[in-house]
Amino acid sequence: MKYLVLLIILSLSGRLFAQNLQLHYDFRHSIDPLHYSQNFPTLYFEYFKAMDSTSSFVKPGSFFMKIEDDLEGDQDNIGKSFIQVSQTFRMWRPKIFAAVQYSGGLGVTNPAQYSYYINNCFSIGPSYPFQWKGAYFNAEIFYNYNILKKPSNDLMLSFYWGKGFWNYKVEFAGDFELYTLNRNQGDMATQNLKGKTVSFFGEPQVWFKVKGGLSLGSKFIMYYHVIIPQNLFEVYPTIAARVKF
Repeated sequence: MKYLVLLIILSLSGRLFAQNLQLHYDFRHSIDPLHYSQNFPTLYFEYFKAMDSTSSFVKPGSFFMKIEDDLEGDQDNIGKSFIQVSQTFRMWRPKIFAAVQYSGGLGVTNPAQYSYYINNCFSIGPSYPFQWKGAYFNAEIFYNYNILKKPSNDLMLSFYWGKGFWNYKVEFAGDFELYTLNRNQGDMATQNLKGKTVSFFGEPQVWFKVKGGLSLGSKFIMYYHVIIPQNLFEVYPTIAARVKF
C-alpha cells in the first residue's frame, strides 16, 4: 500500500493545490470496550481538485482522493487501509455532473487468518455541487456494484458539506453516506440470509486554525451496519491535527 500512496503522490506532484494530511487518535475502545480492543491513531491523506473551467466538449468537474490508514496493528503497524477515488464530468449545460468512483481496501488481523478485504466497489451516478449562505455542498446518488463473492447491486446517497468562519479560522465540514448491501454476500456466514441491509456512515468534523496550514480539531466517526451487524448506532470522536499544503 505504501508504494501505491507514493505513486499517486508523485503522479500528482505537478498539480497539487488542495491537499491535506491528517493524524487522528480514535477513542473507540475507551467508549465501547465490548466491541473494540484498542484505541488507535489513523492517518489520512486527502486531495481535492476543483472544477475545471475548460471550454472542451467534456468538462471535468471535481476530482477527490482519500487514503485512510488505521494504525491498529501490532506495534502500531497499519491494520486497515482504505482508498477512495472519484471524478465528475459533464457534456451539457446544466451543472449536474456525472460522477464515477472507486473504493476498496483491506484489513490485517491478529491472528492473521481473520484478515479481510474491504470489497471493491465501482459507482456511477449524478452529482450536484452547490453553494448556500457561504457554505459548500455536494449531493450524489450512486449505483454501486459491490464485488463480493456474490456481487451486490445497490444504491447510495452521498452528501458533503463545508463552511469556514472568520477567514477559515474555524471550519466545519463532513460527509455522510447512506447505502444498501446484500445480506447474502456469498460466504458461509451469510449464505442463508436474504434481502438488503441499510448502512450509514458519517464523519462530521471541526477544525481550529493554529498557524498557516496547521489546524487542530476533531472528527466524529459514525457507523450503522458498517462494522457491527447488530442494530447499533456508533459514534466515536477523535482528536486530530491537520496540515494543508
